[in-house]
This record gives sequence, C-alpha cells and structure tokens, in this order.
Amino acid sequence: MLVSRIGVRAAAVALLVAGVAGGVYLNSGKDSSSSTSGQATAANAAENATQKQDLAAAASLTAEQQAKAKEAATKAAQEAKLAADRAKAAEDEANRRANRPPSYGPIPTSCKAYTGAKAIGCSELLKAGFGLDQMPCLDKLWTRESHWNYKSYNKSSGAFGIPQAVPGDKMKAFGADWQTNPATQIKWGLDYIEKRYKTPCGAWQHSEDQGWY
Repeated sequence: MLVSRIGVRAAAVALLVAGVAGGVYLNSGKDSSSSTSGQATAANAAENATQKQDLAAAASLTAEQQAKAKEAATKAAQEAKLAADRAKAAEDEANRRANRPPSYGPIPTSCKAYTGAKAIGCSELLKAGFGLDQMPCLDKLWTRESHWNYKSYNKSSGAFGIPQAVPGDKMKAFGADWQTNPATQIKWGLDYIEKRYKTPCGAWQHSEDQGWY
C-alpha cells in the first residue's frame, strides 16, 4: 500500500511539472505570435507610406506633363495662326498685284443665299449688329448705287465704290485699301447708313423717296 501511494504522488508531481512546462510553452508561443503581428503592422504602415509617396510623385509628374502639354498646344496654335496670317498676306499681295480684291474669309451660313461682294456685305451687316432682315434693303440700295462693284466710279459726282462715297477717300478711315477692298468699303457704308438713317431699310426708303441716300 505504501508503494502504491508513493507511485500516485510521483505521477501527480510529474503531471504538475508537465502542466507548468506546457503553460510556459504556450505562453511563450503567444508572445511570439504577438511580436510577429506587431512587426507585420509596422511593415504594412511603412508600405502604405511608400505608396502614398509614389502616388504623390505620380500626381506631381502628371501635373507637370499637363502643363507641358498645354504649353505645347498654345505654341502650336500660335505657330498655326502665324502661318495662316503669312499665307493670307501672301494671297492679298498676289491679289493686289493682279488688281483683284483681297480674300475675305469665311461667310456665315445665314448669308449663303449671297455670293461675292454681297456675301461680304451680308457678313459685315451681321457684324455691325443689324438683323438679317435688313439685307434685302441693303442689296437693293447698293445694287442701285453701284451693282456691288468696288471699282464703280461716277465721273460727274466723284462717288466711288460699292456705297458710292463722295469723295471716295472718305473710306480710308476704315482702311488704307479702300480703293481695292470691298470689305473696307462696306464697313464704311454701313457706318454711314447707321449714323444717318439708322438702318439699311431706312436708307433704302430715303433712296426711294429722294433718289439718293
């Protein structure tokens, strides 16, 4: 009996030692896991910070690229305008030498019913702030005066050009090319009409009543 009791006590002591050792082992494993988790969190934070820096650098680079692209587009537009201006100047010079009127440019689609000097007249009419409804009156007025011929000259009165300015050099206030450019003559004529008759239809009515305007 005594031997049995000694054996039971020994077994109990062995179990207790094993339990303590196991607890120490488990606790040690828990601390190791906590340490690993902390290291992972720190690594993730560092990676996120690096990504933010990379994104900021990319955004800055994109802004720089956008600025350069905008600058290049502006420069290209300026060069295109200069090229167009040079081409128009060359064309105008060729027209001058050939005694032709200079080129005018695009005509509004609302003026498509007219061609030549009349189309220019319609375009300038709109630019001057008149309504398209005034064009028929202007057409009849200057058809009567000059048939829209920028070279038209009345020897008896000295009237010249599409609007029959008297004297013709009055039109130089709107351009030195008043003798050869229909647009310059038309601009002067519309200004004259507005100041004196308010509208082309007012000028046409006066021409109908008095035979002149």
